Formats: sequence, structure tokens, C-alpha cells
Amino acid sequence: MWFVYLLACKDASIYTGVTNDLKRRFRAHQEGDGGHYTRSHAPARILYSEKFRARGAALKREAEIKKWPRQKKLDLIQ
Repeated sequence: MWFVYLLACKDASIYTGVTNDLKRRFRAHQEGDGGHYTRSHAPARILYSEKFRARGAALKREAEIKKWPRQKKLDLIQ
């Protein structure tokens, strides 16, 4: 399974990513190995995730969500 996920960062920003192991990826973000953005915007918690069977579908959804304004991402979480 593949996951698209949204993280709440400690500076109140939202990070969107994709992985096949959500727990491992979140730990990597917390340890500073998860991605360039989260090295300077420390992740606080996982806000939301969606499951996909195929990596391609997850990447398409990630790209879609990344284009959204902050409020639309917050609406998705609700």
C-alpha cells in the first residue's frame, strides 16, 4: 500500500508527502532525514492520510493536494 499524508509542522505549516511506510517515514521526518522541508519545519504530527494500491495513483493525489491552498487542505482533514 502507498500513502499520501499531511503533516502538521511546529510552525503551523502543512507538509504533504507520499510513502509506502507511514510510521517509518514520520520517524524519518522527526529525525531530520525525511525531506528538505521538514528539516527546517519540524513535524509535530500526522494530520491526515489516504491509502492507495499503486504508487502512481498516490503520486497523482499528492501533486493534486500540493496545489491546493491551505484552507482546502484543512477542509480535507475535517
